[in-house]
Amino acid sequence: MNWQKRRERFRAQLNQNVCVYPGSVFDPISARIAEQLGYEIGMFAGSVASLTVLGDPDHILLTLSEFTDQAYRINRAGQLPLLVDADHGYGNALNVMRTVEELETAGVAALSIEDTELPRSFGAGGKTRLISIDEGTGKMRAAVAGRQDPALVIAARSSAIKVNGLEDTLTRIEAYQKTGVDAIFLIGVSSRPQLEEISKICTLPVILGGAAAELKDLDYLASMGVKICLQGHQPAMAAIQATYNTLKALRQGTKPAELEGIADNHLIDRLCRNPEFDGWIQDYLE
Repeated sequence: MNWQKRRERFRAQLNQNVCVYPGSVFDPISARIAEQLGYEIGMFAGSVASLTVLGDPDHILLTLSEFTDQAYRINRAGQLPLLVDADHGYGNALNVMRTVEELETAGVAALSIEDTELPRSFGAGGKTRLISIDEGTGKMRAAVAGRQDPALVIAARSSAIKVNGLEDTLTRIEAYQKTGVDAIFLIGVSSRPQLEEISKICTLPVILGGAAAELKDLDYLASMGVKICLQGHQPAMAAIQATYNTLKALRQGTKPAELEGIADNHLIDRLCRNPEFDGWIQDYLE
């Protein structure tokens, strides 16, 4: 498939002086819904992938192939530019290169590589640790080197502000933006003063995840160079809750016709492209 147009649209979004909320997606149907509702960008998170592909918590148990396969299924379903959270790149700098190659082939428009020490090391006691700036810089350079399509966006991701504080965050930003990455992805910015300090030294577009409520003002974010701000991954959680409620109700004796919140045939037909398939059947099989 040709992934070029969606990558160009993602880059164009980064170049605009606006900030958008991406649609959090987890499978082909959710991505098709987000696209039909007009979302500019889809977001496929590592934590959501672990939950929906494995049914496991976010402990870096998912493999690169499992993540890539699901990303491909999502991309195949439509034309929504997809940003994916590639965690730590599934290993060291060489693994990062392989991760970029596989996700590029799967059609993602953008991916992030983070500087968290993953998977959790022995004796960490549940405390989040970061790799050194030198190692992080090596990973970002390797990610850029692994890219074959120059339209693919690579973001350097860090949660340093939650782990080591603002000063270390600024140092990491300055180091990472010299590696050739296209954006800086920050987790856990908690105040406007923090973001304003970041804005002073960051020369690349910013993506925010896990940002404080006071930052959820798109005009303000755009003025600080933020192009994308994640809102969380509620769609996957809502789907899980709806499935739980429906199965529970049926188990407890509720009749199928009495269930509430069930997608009607019109919505299913539209999302599954039934009219298009009916046309193809007529053209090619009858």
